Amino acid sequence: MKIAIVEDEAPAAEKLGRYLARYNESFNVLVILPSVRDAVIWFKENLEQVDLIFMDIQLSDGQSFAIFDEVDISKPIIFTTAFDEYALKAFEVNSIAYLLKPITFTDLSAAINKLNLIQGGQSQSDIGRFKELLSGLANQKKYKSRFMVKIGEHIRSVTVDQILFFYAEGRNAYITTDQGRRLIIDYKLEELEEILDPVQFFRVNRTFIINIASINDVLVYSNSRLKILTEVKAEKEIIVSREKVAAFKQWFDGE
Repeated sequence: MKIAIVEDEAPAAEKLGRYLARYNESFNVLVILPSVRDAVIWFKENLEQVDLIFMDIQLSDGQSFAIFDEVDISKPIIFTTAFDEYALKAFEVNSIAYLLKPITFTDLSAAINKLNLIQGGQSQSDIGRFKELLSGLANQKKYKSRFMVKIGEHIRSVTVDQILFFYAEGRNAYITTDQGRRLIIDYKLEELEEILDPVQFFRVNRTFIINIASINDVLVYSNSRLKILTEVKAEKEIIVSREKVAAFKQWFDGE
């Protein structure tokens, strides 16, 4: 299967690529398109090569729905987004699935399995049924609410509201609590991205995932980056990486 990915966040596109290869080694990602403009130009010349399109909704230069104003796309589309308010609109433009970020391998597998059923004539998109389920869409994704930690000879449960940030150091991942405690957890940051509520937590760089409630101040830093100050000072500066700045601002603004 030949696949095009429309996604402006490199880590998200890379994760999709890894999941697709894990699902089926023969899947071939032809192109990653980071903007509406790039997608329009590429699809006008190459759409017939594609079997499936993964498409984020919020791109750097606008919503991906604008692509359909310029190109007649009849290929199946799986939308990926952190927001649920565009679901009905997505199903009006040949969407077969609508995946809420952070996407898991299970989410992706279910969407491709659905495509296989549709192409086999055993199922089809059911917009009427989708409307009935839409009100509960946001609640279908369950996020982790607490973590078990070991403190000496004791085992404790720390709720996510008590966690200021997660961070990686060497091969280990840690939490820093609102009491200033630094505790090791048995997770990688990549795993945490999939199980934490994206409304509350954001991965600002390779090392830190931040709780929005922990942010005291955001400063403009060098080279168009941002520096985050938290309630409890981290051992290292928390800098929003350049490629994450736009997404961070959108998350911080609550859009």
